[in-house]
Amino acid sequence: KIEIQTGKILSAEKIPDTDKLLKLTVDFAEQTEILAEDGTKSLISKPRQIISGISSYFPDPQVLVGKICMFVTNLEPRIIKGYESNGMLFALSTKPTPANPEGIFSLLEPNSNIPAGIKAK
Repeated sequence: KIEIQTGKILSAEKIPDTDKLLKLTVDFAEQTEILAEDGTKSLISKPRQIISGISSYFPDPQVLVGKICMFVTNLEPRIIKGYESNGMLFALSTKPTPANPEGIFSLLEPNSNIPAGIKAK
């Protein structure tokens, strides 16, 4: 079974020397416990890096920052062009047609009041 979850894109940048790849830093509202030298424990946010082949649809990747989108989150980490990817962005696209030579592309974005970290049922 795949796990689908909302994630908030914190940063987006083009991966050098590639035509399609973007490096996304995504917050899934996951936290990890850390232990300080003095023995105190605290929780810190643990965003994930996701590599996605959507650069051609976003000439300015900064437009993605702040968007909450759907991601597959229980995949094994994968190395893509030397970058580790810890999930997969959900998106839709159509094939090019004479009316739309680049095809149609859409991110899967939930209703605006759904926060990061919610699992799809």
